[in-house]
Amino acid sequence: MSPFLLTRTLPADATDAALRADVLSGLTQHPKTLPPKWFYDARGSELFEEITRLAEYYPTRAEREILVARSGEIAAASGARTLIELGSGSSEKTRHLLDALPDLHTYVPVDVSESALAGAARALLAERPGLSVHALVADFTHALELPESPGPRLVVFLGGTLGNLLPEERADFLRSVRARLAPGDGLLLGTDLVKDEGTLVAAYDDAAGVTAAFNKNVLAVVNRELGADFPPGDFGHVALWDPDHEWIEMRLRARRALTVKIRELDLVVQFEEGEDLRTEISAKFREESVRGELSAAGLRLDQWWTDAAGRFALSLATVD
Repeated sequence: MSPFLLTRTLPADATDAALRADVLSGLTQHPKTLPPKWFYDARGSELFEEITRLAEYYPTRAEREILVARSGEIAAASGARTLIELGSGSSEKTRHLLDALPDLHTYVPVDVSESALAGAARALLAERPGLSVHALVADFTHALELPESPGPRLVVFLGGTLGNLLPEERADFLRSVRARLAPGDGLLLGTDLVKDEGTLVAAYDDAAGVTAAFNKNVLAVVNRELGADFPPGDFGHVALWDPDHEWIEMRLRARRALTVKIRELDLVVQFEEGEDLRTEISAKFREESVRGELSAAGLRLDQWWTDAAGRFALSLATVD
């Protein structure tokens, strides 16, 4: 039997339907919003890869530092035979864990992009011909049906992506993960940490303007996919620190009053001069807040690792 299986749990038209629903809901409420997942078409993914190499953007480097230094400890603490990665993308960072797990039998990457999953699987199997890879084309923010695989299982959610969810969405997500864990299984979670405002804002508003282009790319996606006529040049990129919620907000701010038509939704949207469209929140955490959110979902924080500068954390949680 082939060591690579791919299961599609998303209907073929799921992405289109989700985009339509998100745009209709987000642009008819106040304040206006769009979810950050729509940044990531091919161009958006290229821009994000460029962002991760910027001097201002520390999270990717900080998380990789922890993985390089601590993968052996993570492997020993989890004893995982199955590694399940949510939002796996290229699976690049996960290679440190794959190398460190001596008894690993199965890797289950989960992503909405079938092409990304297939490409990553080919590369992994070329390096590790004995590894079984069962890829899932799925949206990890919805209930997942995981394949049968040997335990213990370690669910991995890296990149600080948890912070893109609102508090109630984070609670639902963590409860959903907990429901799929058995005694002895674990969750490895990446979280960006609260730090000074200047460092945080710079990470989302770089001097070269790459993040600004990334932010505006969501307008290009809506224009292309839904026949909209957003003028990207009439929106400015804004990154703000909200100290009350302890999160960064990325917004697009209308530079003038304008009317946007979205043909496929038969929708007309008015923007006032200076009106903001929120495109992302990125919550930052403290150890006690991570512990509390995990505990509320029925998970116990057992291990906590940070990079040398204390900017980013990986936490290992098990069933409470």
